[in-house]
Amino acid sequence: MKIQQLSIFSENKPGHLIAPCRLLAREGINMQAMSLADSQRFGILRVVVSDWQRAKSLLEAEGFVVRVTEVVAVEVPDRPGGLSSVLDLFEGSTINIEYMYAFPFVHAGKAALIFRFDHPDAAIEKLRAGGMNVLDSAALNDR
Repeated sequence: MKIQQLSIFSENKPGHLIAPCRLLAREGINMQAMSLADSQRFGILRVVVSDWQRAKSLLEAEGFVVRVTEVVAVEVPDRPGGLSSVLDLFEGSTINIEYMYAFPFVHAGKAALIFRFDHPDAAIEKLRAGGMNVLDSAALNDR
């Protein structure tokens, strides 16, 4: 149930975001979810893609620095309180949420929350015990 996410590192300058996005588009690799974070000098484009191994190889061949990390996707109702219902499960827990981002599913009334946990296996266990729908890569492709 863990999903492979690519973190693509780039200088924080105008125009640097387009190159990896064009490459993935040209190669027919779908970006299913993405987040962009920055510091003064560098940016990190985090993406969940339809074919992470191929995307990683293509990006590295073009000179991009790419890191693969495991993330967990959780389906929640796209309404007020969707995120809170997940966070409630971790209150008082020693599992740390390092970062997260979200995206809605088209026409489904649902959203997916992408989490980077310090202990993803324990987080998945806690999520399932709390009745949450933990998504795999195939489920993201079907949305």
